[in-house]
Amino acid sequence: MENGEIVDGNIVAQTHKAIGNLLAILKEADYGIEHVVRVGVWLDDPRDFWSFNKIYQEYFGAHPPARACVQSSMMVDCKVEIDCVAYKPKDARHVAG
Repeated sequence: MENGEIVDGNIVAQTHKAIGNLLAILKEADYGIEHVVRVGVWLDDPRDFWSFNKIYQEYFGAHPPARACVQSSMMVDCKVEIDCVAYKPKDARHVAG
């Protein structure tokens, strides 16, 4: 989504946007992709998995976090939804002050 609107395009374009949005939220919370420990993925069409997975690997590399990926009928006209759980030890968090 961008400005509350679903990005037009295929699974590749929507995957890039969904992961980009996820990374922006992490950054705002002072986390990085290295702090992601689990990712949840919902695909509208299971045939999109291989295209999605190729893009996913571009971001998460050879040692990705745990992941659950399921087919789900979407409530809106999108092809993919992604969420994550991120963690970093308390002593590694930036303390303002």
